[in-house]
Amino acid sequence: MIGPSLISFLFLLFIVIYILSSAIKILKEYERGVVFRLGRVIPVKGPGLVIIWPIIDKLVKVSLRTVTMDVPPQDIITKDNITVKVNAVVYFRPLDPVKAITEVEDFYYATSQIAQTTLRSILGQSQLDDLLGKREELNAELQKVIDYQTEPWGVKVSAVEVKNVDLPGEMLRAIAKQAEAERERRAKIIHAEGELQAAQKLADAAKIIASEPATLQLRFLQTLTEIATEKNSTIIFPVPIDIIRPFLEMGAGKGNLPNR
Repeated sequence: MIGPSLISFLFLLFIVIYILSSAIKILKEYERGVVFRLGRVIPVKGPGLVIIWPIIDKLVKVSLRTVTMDVPPQDIITKDNITVKVNAVVYFRPLDPVKAITEVEDFYYATSQIAQTTLRSILGQSQLDDLLGKREELNAELQKVIDYQTEPWGVKVSAVEVKNVDLPGEMLRAIAKQAEAERERRAKIIHAEGELQAAQKLADAAKIIASEPATLQLRFLQTLTEIATEKNSTIIFPVPIDIIRPFLEMGAGKGNLPNR
């Protein structure tokens, strides 16, 4: 049978183990402990070994690491009355553990709600083109507004990134048509610029040929050389009058000689 002394010893041993387990806490490098002693906050503890008074003290751990929080997709009506669904991601971390615990009931949940309402508010003031083309500016504005609202809680919002913008089907088709029309416009402009440059070069060449008639003969000979490479073709080309003019003059002179 177990004697009363052994029962007392086991009871005391249990009490000692319970007190030690309640009094000794180990906090990691990225953790801090907010201690409430009889309901009042005392200086922050940690990291490392922390000893508190059981029953009198209550320790709340706060992680100082950056939290990556997904903002659920939000239905947003843009300034130009287009309904889109937008989701984002928020990066934040508590800088002041005491404020993060005492100023708000749950700073994770509160930051998430602030991010959702701010996302709808800021993006609802933007047009669709800005939402698609000025993403960096909108991210910076979202980060500034959310950080300002969470600052009293000791929470620092380091970045906000809009992830996806889901457009309705009819808007996707309209954007595709607009992009196609823009490509056709650019192609026509490029073609017109090419025609203009070609016309300018031809005009310059005509001026040179007009000022130097010999260049026309050289161009004619170059054309003959290019045509001569085609062996299966029959070529008929005119002879410049300047080449045969001396022969014509000689023939005309003989015809005009008096008969003897």
